[in-house]
Amino acid sequence: MQKTITGATFRKMVLAGVSLLEQNKDYVDSLNVFPVPDGDTGTNMFLTMKSAATEISRCMDNDLASLSEAFSKGALRGARGNSGVITSQIFKGFCSVTKNCKELSTKDFAKAMQEGAAVAYKAVTKPKEGTILTVIRVMAENAVSLAKRHDDFEIFLRKVCETGEEILKQTPEMLPVLKKAGVVDSGGRGILVIFTGFCRFINGEEDLEYTFEDEIKPQSVDEVVADVSQLGEIEFGYCTEYMIIHMHKKTTEADIDKLRERLMEIGDSVICIGDLSLVKVHVHTNEPNRALGYALELGELFNLKVENMREQNRELKKRAEAAVENKEMGMISVAPGDGLAQIFKELAVDEIIVGGQTMNPSAEDIANAADKVHARTIFVFPNNKNIVLAAEQANDVTNKNLIIIPTRSVPEGIAASIAFNPDASVEENQNAMLEAIRSVRSGSVTYAVRDTHVDGFDLTKGEIIGLDDKAILAKGNLVGETTEKLIEALIDDAIMNITLFYGEDVREEEANELQEKLAKKYPDCEVTVANGGQPVYYYLVSLE
Repeated sequence: MQKTITGATFRKMVLAGVSLLEQNKDYVDSLNVFPVPDGDTGTNMFLTMKSAATEISRCMDNDLASLSEAFSKGALRGARGNSGVITSQIFKGFCSVTKNCKELSTKDFAKAMQEGAAVAYKAVTKPKEGTILTVIRVMAENAVSLAKRHDDFEIFLRKVCETGEEILKQTPEMLPVLKKAGVVDSGGRGILVIFTGFCRFINGEEDLEYTFEDEIKPQSVDEVVADVSQLGEIEFGYCTEYMIIHMHKKTTEADIDKLRERLMEIGDSVICIGDLSLVKVHVHTNEPNRALGYALELGELFNLKVENMREQNRELKKRAEAAVENKEMGMISVAPGDGLAQIFKELAVDEIIVGGQTMNPSAEDIANAADKVHARTIFVFPNNKNIVLAAEQANDVTNKNLIIIPTRSVPEGIAASIAFNPDASVEENQNAMLEAIRSVRSGSVTYAVRDTHVDGFDLTKGEIIGLDDKAILAKGNLVGETTEKLIEALIDDAIMNITLFYGEDVREEEANELQEKLAKKYPDCEVTVANGGQPVYYYLVSLE
């Protein structure tokens, strides 16, 4: 049991946190998509903490006051990028508490975390939730509560880190760009790595290997930029960073505040922190000359860096376009509803064409979709017998090699999509898709548009009908009842899966009730429902 942290322990604990971050900075880099996917968050945070570790190592005293001063000073001097500057502010606030303690209790540590979060929030002109700021704030808030129940640092720090993991998993819900890229916030992960290093040292763990258990699989920068749509236009083109040292005698604290306000007028992502001994500045602006000129009014410039973010953005787009141009095969599918379109997207179909029975896409529509897919060969799923011919004609309107898989229904299109194997040859994929659609029986449930006699049925306008791609197989006055009759006409002992895609006129509760009824009726089959969102058709039915 460890109830206090001495200066000597504090020194080693900080070095352990820096060491763990160094081992995992590439992983943290791989998560970096906000505000731009430049893959440097882990590196910037490590270089910031490395500077802090260097100052601590040079400190000859083992008292918390001296070590805290060295930690804070080193982090500020070495701060790089947004993430590094925010990290330095977290530990500036943290050390403003620890420097006043002879030894740290869990309550002292929690108070230090809380002050660190507060200082970091104040340093950012427009704080964004879902970032490192959210993670450290929630960790600090919970630390205060945990310190009231736990005076043992081994338990306390472990639970603080568990809290950090929980809030980190929620960051994709706060920032859509994270959710789209399939990652958690990189800065949040970085700060949690540091605190995990603290925890593991206190718990006597010599092996500092970090096994990440993020719910969302991280991507490499190449994978992130493969979606060009994520790379928006840059409003402010130059990332400008510098320190101001050796202040003029006439410079005051108020001048530092004025500098911050002037920077906000010419850019964003403004961080302007420090005192009359040192000011650290970070700003995105189109006028770096003005940002530097304002600073020269206060003192001398040091560690100046100006990066052209527009050129970085162009390079990322080139990489993205080069990556997708190298794709061997792609897929296009027609989908009559938003839910069905989403299903095809989840099956890695590149382009979805909105259309179907009542809105057949033209050959030009299909060719235009093909031109958007950066692949040499593209498989096309018409998903309706009335669209197959147009799809075949699209080959005459595009330079792409289109292979039309003659899917006559959405269930066949889904089966073909599932059969796709990017590592197989074009011919192998075509054969696998054709085989897949032969294994599917499809049906649909809609309504009669007029009084008529067809396929042996006397129909009245508005009556519910169930049909396959050849004929009407069932009719009735109720949607669920007619769907059951349709399935009875299509099913045999070979069928193992029944899937119902419900349309825009069917409530989810109704679909779930029908699912339960069919599951009892066909206990040997797996019965599932999904929101197709299609118009006209109450249900599209798939049996395999």
